[in-house]
Amino acid sequence: MPIKSLLISTLFLSIVLVACNNFQYSSTNKFYKKQTKDLVKQIKLDPSLQIVNDLPSAKQWVGTTNFDLRKPNFVIIHHTAQNSCEQTLRTFTLERTKVSAHYVICKDGTIHHMLNDYMRAWHGGIAKWGNNTDINSSSIGIEIDNNGFEPFEPAQINSLLSLLEKLKIQYKIPAENFIGHGDIAPKRKVDPNIHFPWNQLAQNGYGIWYNPDSTKNLPTGLSIPMALSIVGYDVADTSAAMLAFKRHFRQDSTLQMSKADSSVLSQLVQRKLVGNK
Repeated sequence: MPIKSLLISTLFLSIVLVACNNFQYSSTNKFYKKQTKDLVKQIKLDPSLQIVNDLPSAKQWVGTTNFDLRKPNFVIIHHTAQNSCEQTLRTFTLERTKVSAHYVICKDGTIHHMLNDYMRAWHGGIAKWGNNTDINSSSIGIEIDNNGFEPFEPAQINSLLSLLEKLKIQYKIPAENFIGHGDIAPKRKVDPNIHFPWNQLAQNGYGIWYNPDSTKNLPTGLSIPMALSIVGYDVADTSAAMLAFKRHFRQDSTLQMSKADSSVLSQLVQRKLVGNK
């Protein structure tokens, strides 16, 4: 190779190496790889070595041939409640914050896939949906760059719809299991806020919706707290559950339940009961 070409190649390689070394998140990416390697070691550990000594264990270990990875069954949608995508990326790469998500969607539609889908992100916190009290272990968390008081950008929603299509098909997630952080933690959270287009998502098969022209009433003897509980809400705080329901399905943050609100709730109850048969 001519000396001139060799020098150009060397210079180009040096520039690439410097650029890689200057990448803001190179150190946290290294931490990610180390953490996953440690988890792989735990997964590969011989189960016979995990048995407590004083149990009446078999002398020889017999490993089953029938298993696979745990698959997510819920998708939880959040807004970041921060001022930029970069701010959220930094939050999720600082160990002291103890929060994370699988995906972050920026205002221009760029998707950051921050964690393997089979891993457990720390996005739901103390939460409950139906009988599920460990949402993080069965869900994928998606954070959308939004401060909580503004409409979502069309580019974000388009990217979200494409991502949800992939997740729904890959993991066979039921339509009714696409919900919001405010749904699973009504006393603590309001995201993804009243501007989020749940109707648009439901029309595409991600989440459930209702007939806006219906005048259906709740069945006799079924109270509003009971109805909310059937849908999935934690009614330990009835007012919080009611507000969470109204934010999601009525794009409203007032506590009063109108006839139209009750009609929507009745339809959701009916759908839930029919779906569980």
